[in-house]
Amino acid sequence: MTIQPFTIAIPDADTEDLKERLARTRWPGEVSGSNWQYGTDLAYLQELCAYWQEGFDWRKQEAYLNRWPQFTADLDGFRVHFIHARGNGPSPLPLVFTHGWPGSFFEAHKILGPLTNPASHGGDPADAFDVVVPSLPGYGFSEIPTVGGYGPGKTARLWDALMQELGYTRYGAQGGDWGAVVTRNLGAYFPERLAGIHMNMMVGGRPPENPTEEDIGIRDQGRKWQEVETGYQAIQRTKPQTLAYGLTDSPSGLAGWIVEKWRSWSDCHGDIETRFTKDEILTNISIYWYTKTINSSARYYYEMTHDPAGNAGQGPVTVPTGFAAFPKEIIQAPRSWLEGGYNITSYNKYDRGGHFPAMEEPGLLVEDIRAFFRPLR
Repeated sequence: MTIQPFTIAIPDADTEDLKERLARTRWPGEVSGSNWQYGTDLAYLQELCAYWQEGFDWRKQEAYLNRWPQFTADLDGFRVHFIHARGNGPSPLPLVFTHGWPGSFFEAHKILGPLTNPASHGGDPADAFDVVVPSLPGYGFSEIPTVGGYGPGKTARLWDALMQELGYTRYGAQGGDWGAVVTRNLGAYFPERLAGIHMNMMVGGRPPENPTEEDIGIRDQGRKWQEVETGYQAIQRTKPQTLAYGLTDSPSGLAGWIVEKWRSWSDCHGDIETRFTKDEILTNISIYWYTKTINSSARYYYEMTHDPAGNAGQGPVTVPTGFAAFPKEIIQAPRSWLEGGYNITSYNKYDRGGHFPAMEEPGLLVEDIRAFFRPLR
């Protein structure tokens, strides 16, 4: 395996092309007064895209992203992009953080400093981590697969190979969304190397045989969410290629597809900019746009659906497992639902936060990660 330094450098021609495409957007109509009822609100998306075209400074965001040391690694012929941020403390614990969809490695930008250098953020230097943040296969600046099979199962094996190549024979893992599936797989596949796993979204949990009223309510809430919020899954797990033509060609279409999820899945009470600034929203969307990865990222759902056994670790996870439960997470996870499949050693419920806690509530997530791994160092 070869590891090479990496710097994000989008060509000027690509930034100009984006602005020209935004200027030529052909907007649809909408039902009067419907707001977000039918999907992404027209007025908000027009406002966001106008800012993307005229006010958003990609070069500023690019420089911000490049503050963190980035690399690519050739893992058995497949190129993975990753941040490798060394910890500042007496004995930093290696930690691999895995993002989800429709996120990117940018999800980690608020927690990297506190995790790697806790003393500079009001913490104990003994809690320092060496943090590795890879881009999932087909996401961001990682290679776009040209063959099938690159789902959470293969990703976990890539991550373990990467961590070993970096010299880490014992490490922790953290993730939500697809990152939670990859993190669970790491614990299931490589228990001899995982100090522990920490998640903020349930994977593989199930209600008890004799559910309480609370369990029944959570189950019914999950069914309702499946009914009204999973249209994106239906196409991404069945015909992602068809979807990709429009979203790869139209930046406004791409923005509309992604921003609706960030609004619906976050603890923003309907106002997305109470949780994310326009610059944050558009930095994430721009990563998808410039790397042309909406197609390959959506295929992750197809890979999972068409090979569920190969993409999910089998049996209970025996390594220590920590869980941070945020109230607006799209899949709720009472502790009792998790205990049959995990060795739960830490479970904490919070009164705020949603699907993107590393960006929504970085302080809560960081402290939960620190506390969970503290006895496992």
